[in-house]
Amino acid sequence: MNSNPDSTVTRKRLLWRACHRGIKEMDLIIGGFASAHLATLSDAELADFARILDLPDQEMLAWITRVERVPDHLRSPLLDRILSFTPGKAS
Repeated sequence: MNSNPDSTVTRKRLLWRACHRGIKEMDLIIGGFASAHLATLSDAELADFARILDLPDQEMLAWITRVERVPDHLRSPLLDRILSFTPGKAS
C-alpha cells in the first residue's frame, strides 16, 4: 500500500463507502472487492473507484445479474473487474 497519509485516508474512506452501500448484496460485492484489492489500486483507479461508488446500487445490481447491460459511457476496466468479482473467491 502507498505510505502517503492522504492516500491511506482516501483508501479508508472508500472502503467504508464500499461496505455501506444500502443493499446487502452490493455491500458484499463492492465491499468484498475493496477489501481484497483497494490497497493495490493506483491513484487513477482510486479515482475511478470513487466514481463507481457514486453509481446507484439498483443499476449495478442489474449489471451484475446481467438483467441490464452496462452503458458504454460508464464502462471501465475497473468496473468490469468489480462486476465480475465473486466474494470469497480469489480474483
